[in-house]
Amino acid sequence: MLNNDIFRYYMGGILKDRVFKKLLEEKKNKIHLTLIDPDKTSPEMARLISLSAYKAGSSAILIGGSLGVYEPHLTELVKSCKESGLPVILFPGNINGLTASADAVLFMLLLNSDDPYYVGGVQAQAAPIILRMGLETIPTAYIIIGHGGAAGYIGKARPIPYERGDIAAAYSLAGAMLGAKVIYLEAGSGAPYPIPPQTISLVRRALDQIEYNGLLIVGGGINSPEAAREAIKAGADGIVNGTIVEKDPNSIYHMIKAVKNEN
Repeated sequence: MLNNDIFRYYMGGILKDRVFKKLLEEKKNKIHLTLIDPDKTSPEMARLISLSAYKAGSSAILIGGSLGVYEPHLTELVKSCKESGLPVILFPGNINGLTASADAVLFMLLLNSDDPYYVGGVQAQAAPIILRMGLETIPTAYIIIGHGGAAGYIGKARPIPYERGDIAAAYSLAGAMLGAKVIYLEAGSGAPYPIPPQTISLVRRALDQIEYNGLLIVGGGINSPEAAREAIKAGADGIVNGTIVEKDPNSIYHMIKAVKNEN
């Protein structure tokens, strides 16, 4: 290794799990993640959204998208978001979604993809790069449900029907047993409907049977405080908001109040 690589390697070791532990500590009060799509957001807008997220009480910033992600725009975007003081976590759709400027990365398996690339291939390609970047990795089981959006289409997923909570629970259990620290149920950005509370409840009950000590996160189609509140009541540890925040950054205040049961 070059000297700089050695430095990054050991710094990565020192900072291991720092971001995940912060999220785990917030689990009892519930977690809100603000998603920013690099293809749809300028660095200045990303800065404003992340500052609003910080003031509103969001837990972290997720940065990622399925299309149009490229350097150096991604790095510039991450640096703008870090001005808020919130952790910045990469939510990559592919290898082009990586930058050393972030704090951590969701190291994901798209469990219900029909393409082996998304359940082993891209992870093997990304692992040495992530090591050299010194990023904290958060093992994540990513499960596409219902509409699926661009993530489902690009990832060649077989989306689990909204009403088949039993199938979602089986995939979630598999992810937990594989060692995922985050189970992420995704309906897709801009989905017309959020994942039904009944489906979330079945997943929660299944994970409780194995005393899962990770996070159950739900995203996609959560476009109202009522939908956010229902997801939390059903057993989610946290939610992700992206599309609604892009349209109206001030909506984040209402969403977070609903998540954290504030009046």
